[in-house]
Amino acid sequence: MFSNFTLMRVLLLSDTYSEHTEKWALGLAANGIEIGLFSFNKASYSWYSGQSNITLLFEPQEKLNSNQKFAYLKFIGPLRKAIKRFQPDVLHAHYATSYGLIGALSGFHPLIISAWGTDVMKFPQKNWINKLILKYNLKKADAICATSHTIKEFLIPLTSKNIRVIPFGVDLNIFKKNDVKRLFDEDAFVVGSIKPLEPLYNTDKLIKAFHILVTKFPQKRLGLMIIGEGSQLEYLKNLTSTFNITDKVIFTGRISFSKVADYFNMLDVLVNISDYESFGVSVIEAMACEKPVVATNTGGLKEIIENSKFGSLVEIGDVEQTASEIEKYLLDEKFAKEIGINARKKVIEKYNWANNLVQMENVYQSLLT
Repeated sequence: MFSNFTLMRVLLLSDTYSEHTEKWALGLAANGIEIGLFSFNKASYSWYSGQSNITLLFEPQEKLNSNQKFAYLKFIGPLRKAIKRFQPDVLHAHYATSYGLIGALSGFHPLIISAWGTDVMKFPQKNWINKLILKYNLKKADAICATSHTIKEFLIPLTSKNIRVIPFGVDLNIFKKNDVKRLFDEDAFVVGSIKPLEPLYNTDKLIKAFHILVTKFPQKRLGLMIIGEGSQLEYLKNLTSTFNITDKVIFTGRISFSKVADYFNMLDVLVNISDYESFGVSVIEAMACEKPVVATNTGGLKEIIENSKFGSLVEIGDVEQTASEIEKYLLDEKFAKEIGINARKKVIEKYNWANNLVQMENVYQSLLT
């Protein structure tokens, strides 16, 4: 508890559907900050219900239709009402475009904008109008944060303001090596991913890499755990059927944030082979649980993993290389254990969630003094 922050009130403009919002809100509230939540989307479960120091100010009954461009602008009125009701000391928009824009248009200060990834890596690249919108949002912000140095590099050409890098760190008391009841047999070597089931994340390529290993090592007990939901679910299930590996693959669906550490501890290797990644929270969470990670050599992932020290980097879309890197951990248990131990040490050093919370609280305090 940080007593000097006890009376602070922070209104978070952020999706209650997102586990990152859940993490920030619960962490800050536990440190004595009064948190208000304003979301464009509806949470999949009421994680904020009954939580001390957290007030849900606005959440629609249905998820926002992402096909309706700038549909969130209709929430400016409700946001101003929420501000009047909650009387925040700080308004903090998590996502530089949508939430950043209504935060900027609300006229409230001090305003913090946190960039998460696609909001600065993809949105402004589409056209000049998008770039102007993002520049406008950043101009209105009193402080700007980025979740990785990769994201910071995208922001630098858009603003002359200081950009603070504050990662989505890991609660080391929750994410740690632990014995849990596994969904596969105890002697199975289990590979897994935790990502939305969308084309960007290449879960189909993970399935193809896993099929290579099943074919190459028929004597090994292998399992693949796919955690998440998305538009590709049926396609991916059909793919496992085509490869005749349905009995070796478990689709868990979306899981609550409180269960994530348990699922990491069911794995022997985490695989994150996205086309691009702004940071890679699941990667550091797995590393904190002493799990080797196979990830693509892109964006924030290459910030986190140093090849052969904390995991393996592979080229985007390279199924054979992905299978080959997983194979190293399959065949050398001692090597896998050493990588896992080194990975946790790095997380302790650079991505301790307790430190990240203090960093963010210091930003809040700096705007009020």
